[in-house]
Amino acid sequence: MVTLPSIPLLLQAIVSGILIGGVYSLVAIGLSLIFGVMKIINFAHGAFMMLGMFVTYWLYVLLGIDPYLSLLFSIPVLFFLGLLTERFLIDKVLDAPEHNQLLLTLGIALVIENLALFLWSPNFRTINVPYATKAATLGTVMISLPKVIAFLFAILLTGVLYYFLKKTDLGKAIRAASEEKEGALTVGINLKKIYYIAFAIGTACAGAAGTVAAPFFYVSPQVGGVFVITAFVVVVLGGMGNFIGAFVGGIIVGLAESVGAAFFPGQLKQFIIYFIFILVLLFKPAGLFGKTNA
Repeated sequence: MVTLPSIPLLLQAIVSGILIGGVYSLVAIGLSLIFGVMKIINFAHGAFMMLGMFVTYWLYVLLGIDPYLSLLFSIPVLFFLGLLTERFLIDKVLDAPEHNQLLLTLGIALVIENLALFLWSPNFRTINVPYATKAATLGTVMISLPKVIAFLFAILLTGVLYYFLKKTDLGKAIRAASEEKEGALTVGINLKKIYYIAFAIGTACAGAAGTVAAPFFYVSPQVGGVFVITAFVVVVLGGMGNFIGAFVGGIIVGLAESVGAAFFPGQLKQFIIYFIFILVLLFKPAGLFGKTNA
């Protein structure tokens, strides 16, 4: 049943949607980067995000490190895990049929999630930081401090990655490998090295997204599945492999989910997300920022 929200409730939903959309963008940017460079759909992306959340959780519980400071640990750890995964697993199927690639990434996700279940149990955990309930008031709108911090970190990390890809030699090599592999080989770019780094950066983005979301979201071995489906919607919405599209798509999906919750009860809030998703597939299959083959 559809309910009409009040204006204050609608404004609250819009603000919350924009803030959570920043986290969705960060997850989707990593996924989009991997696809853009390697043309692989990585079903293990959510599992790596979950590992980032657990790195943050255990650093806080065991060492008392603030969740946002733990970005200094979670990003390198997930970068290294991504490097190993690409080197010893993904690299073996780069020339294999697409279904083999999909099955491998799905298998990696299942192994990681079940290993997490074995090590840490399926229980939901939360990080009870002192500022978890802090909020600023803007008129009738309550703005959650952890979500604002997460959004700002997402913007910062996205900006750093954008600068890296646009201005550095390695970033330009990654873009060249994404846009024209034959040309990249011709000018001496080592594609294997680029694949290692691109997959590791994408995985590090997933870990960073897990870290910034951990203070206001539950931590469990299955949490990655919640985010990875949304990330796929964001990537398709923005255009597969499109960096800017992934960022804008994350904000759109965050808004759609939050505003949908104001109109529809329970899980029906997802209706708006998938309705937009279907419309984009029907009328702009390449995504809002994707290139069409005309």
